[in-house]
Amino acid sequence: MALLSKEQITAADDRQWEDVDVPEWGGTVRVLGMSGTDRNAYQASLVVLGSNGNVQRMNMTDQLAKLVAKSVVGENFERLFSDNEVKELGKKNGAVLERIGQVAQRLSGLRKEDVEAKAGNSEAPQSGASTSD
Repeated sequence: MALLSKEQITAADDRQWEDVDVPEWGGTVRVLGMSGTDRNAYQASLVVLGSNGNVQRMNMTDQLAKLVAKSVVGENFERLFSDNEVKELGKKNGAVLERIGQVAQRLSGLRKEDVEAKAGNSEAPQSGASTSD
C-alpha cells in the first residue's frame, strides 16, 4: 500500500454514521461517530482532576446525555445539541439515551471491547531502512 499524503488524510471521509429508530420520540435520529477532538472532550468531561493534576474522581453526571449530544446530528451532519443543552437532553428517557449511546460508543470506538481489540491486535511497527552509517 502507498503512503498517504497529509492532503489525502485530511480529505478522507472516515467518520461513520448510523440512523437509529427511536419510536419513543416518534422518529429516527442520526448518530455520527465522534471526531478525535470531540471524543477527547467527552472523555475529559468525565474526569475531575485534583489540585495536583491527578484524577480525583469520575464525573458520571449526565454522561449518557453528553455522549448523545456530541453524537446526534441532523441531515447536514451538524450537531443537534450543544454542550449547553446536555442537562435538557439528560431529562429524556434513560433507556433511550442508553440505546443511542451504545451506537455512539460503537461508532466512536469507545466500547471496552473495541479498546481491548485494538490493544490486542496491535503489532510491533515494521522497522524501516536506516539512513545512518
